[in-house]
Amino acid sequence: MSMTAAPAISRPTVLRLLLTAALVAFACLPQASRAAATVRAVELSSDAAGTARLTLTLSEKVASKVFTLSGPSRLVIDLPATHLAPGLRLPLAAGPVRSVRSGAQPGRTLRLVLQLQSPLPARSAFTGRSKQGYRFTVALGRGAPSATMPAVVAAATAAGDAPGPAEAIAPPPQSQRPAHAPSNSGRDILIAIDAGHGGQDPGASGQGGTHEKDVVLAIARALARRVDEEPGLKAYLTRDSDHFVVLRDRINKARAAHADLFVSVHADSIANREVSGSSVYVLSDHGASSEAARWLADRENAADLKGGVKLGDQNRQLASVLMDLSQTASIGSSMEAAERVLHALDHVGEIRKSQVQQAGFLVLKSPDIPSMLVETAYISNPGEESRLRTPAHQEEIANAIFTGLRDYFRKSPPDGTAYAQQKSRGGGAIVAAGTP
Repeated sequence: MSMTAAPAISRPTVLRLLLTAALVAFACLPQASRAAATVRAVELSSDAAGTARLTLTLSEKVASKVFTLSGPSRLVIDLPATHLAPGLRLPLAAGPVRSVRSGAQPGRTLRLVLQLQSPLPARSAFTGRSKQGYRFTVALGRGAPSATMPAVVAAATAAGDAPGPAEAIAPPPQSQRPAHAPSNSGRDILIAIDAGHGGQDPGASGQGGTHEKDVVLAIARALARRVDEEPGLKAYLTRDSDHFVVLRDRINKARAAHADLFVSVHADSIANREVSGSSVYVLSDHGASSEAARWLADRENAADLKGGVKLGDQNRQLASVLMDLSQTASIGSSMEAAERVLHALDHVGEIRKSQVQQAGFLVLKSPDIPSMLVETAYISNPGEESRLRTPAHQEEIANAIFTGLRDYFRKSPPDGTAYAQQKSRGGGAIVAAGTP
């Protein structure tokens, strides 16, 4: 059995992922399969040693691309011209694998994403054939051999009857950094805070006459104050008064400010006045796909990805690869940050949905900035409406959101920031930019 190492990588910035991996991955994209394939079965097993094995059964052999991402740690499997059998359910979490999800990529490519508890070495190969089809196996864990390979490795197993070793990608070019985040600058992390609605758009309204636009602005201001009090963090408000901002302009404001994270604050509403609790959303795979199509179709826009990569300068296939990698990293980071915010909100009130939700909200569609939408409470619930009107509860919500964001950035700080310097020193006080 031939297996190919795909070592886990340390957490990169979205830009490093784009510039060091995307251009190389494009040059090594596998050719499309000779015939469309169906994934007939997906099995996941683990053992006490902390290893795991994912086995796919496919109707045909296909080219495969296997690589690792971080922030959070993930293993990604791309199978061109492949789809899941109707009704096939993906396995639940097991061992070091926190979740398994699927999505469609350009070129009828099936993408499987394994979110991991921590970075793990991996190896993959076609390992045999049964009556059901061809078995493609991915082994994860310390039992998998390590190798001095590039940071991101793609396994491009050629279609055919005999399994063969995967091709290693050539060493990537030297990485670059965003202009606003030079190495070791000790800059502040910028958090864009978006108060929903505003002006002629009141948002939802409670039975007591409370308007969503007013309470979320108060919470956003309180959150901004708390962020600005924390050394190494800086807040940017998309609106700081009662005026309306077009949804896409909220994204553009955050991107123009070079935000590291975008959080939109709202208060939910529903006909059933008894419903209560908070929830947190990140972008869905479908929402990401529709936004990618919009960006790629708008050649005149030629918008930059974070770090100065202009989509308009690339041919369509490379632009699609760049966009896909950027969105994959962004959604993964969004999910990790949102989970921490949801956990913090659980300490100040009821949680309506105990897991982070995914939806296609327009304000979450920046392709390169981790983004979340926080439904702080149900303004349609009389009790929650009453609490939302009080400055004390507004401060509680703001502090909870802040705590989740701070904890996320302590674990996964962007390169070039004071938080990154603090982490490299093993903790200690934040040193302001320019301090020797």
